[in-house]
Amino acid sequence: RTFAALASILSAAAVAHPFLVAPLPWGVLRLVHGFCLAGLLMCTESWLNERVTNEIRGRVFSFYMITVYLAQGGGQFLLFLGGDLQFALFVVVSILFSLSLVPVAVTRVRTPAPIEPSRLLLKELYAASPLGISGAFASGILLGGFYGLGPYFAQQIGMDFNGVVKFMAAAILGGLLLQWPMGRLSDHFDRRTVFGGLALAVCVTSIAFVAVAGGNQAALLVLAVVFGGAICTLYPLCVAHINDHIEATDLVRASGGLIMTLGIGAAVGPLAAAGLISLFGPFGLFGFSGTIALAIAAFTFWRMGQRSAPPAAEQGPFHPVPRTTPVASQLDP
Repeated sequence: RTFAALASILSAAAVAHPFLVAPLPWGVLRLVHGFCLAGLLMCTESWLNERVTNEIRGRVFSFYMITVYLAQGGGQFLLFLGGDLQFALFVVVSILFSLSLVPVAVTRVRTPAPIEPSRLLLKELYAASPLGISGAFASGILLGGFYGLGPYFAQQIGMDFNGVVKFMAAAILGGLLLQWPMGRLSDHFDRRTVFGGLALAVCVTSIAFVAVAGGNQAALLVLAVVFGGAICTLYPLCVAHINDHIEATDLVRASGGLIMTLGIGAAVGPLAAAGLISLFGPFGLFGFSGTIALAIAAFTFWRMGQRSAPPAAEQGPFHPVPRTTPVASQLDP
């Protein structure tokens, strides 16, 4: 019933956009959208967690993460369905949310058990790993800034509609491609070294965007893959790093605090980046991203001098995690 209610509200909110074209009502609709979408994902993840067995937990978890990234990346291409009808895309979104009700409404599977909300306090997470909680916040800022204003940047440097779609899709799919190799690397070395290297890669790529902007579109798409892959991998590395420093019984509780920290950063990111864009133009986005990435890289290497890393043999295995809800961590094998 919760899934049905939230999907219905989302369907209605989507088609309300063309009738309420102003910043304040759109802000309210986006708030409703975020609340309901988080609820839908929580329902879905609770259902998966209820049905999955330990023997296949790892495969289901990986398949779920791949599905999330492919849907986000592939969803960019739905923009082509709009054509010249500006309201058409809102109708497409409404249709998709309505169709999501069908498998839920006809299923005979029992409803999952109620979720017991709990999370570690942020001060407890910070005490366990200052870098983990700071990195999650920085990751949210970078993700929120880029996802919110990346299309604006691409449009302002001269990309046409097709180019903007490909640019954002490349960044999202890059996040899927880089997680496993970077994660496996972090299983064999100090995770902080890999994290700091990725943060520096974000900084260098941000500079490269400014240098290449307005030039070869293929080069911009390659940079988008690298940039998207790096910023999307930072958060899972933070989760793995914190997991190396807390008790196994606290893993699920820690994920709630990390998701909240990521979300706060993702809300701050577009606001701060927009301020710089208003001062320096579209290149302010990557000036902002490069500065945040350089700051978290410096903090990472400073932290490496403050505490020794656990031996690689004692680290838990890295698992790419979706940035959805704390319930997803219960699927983690």
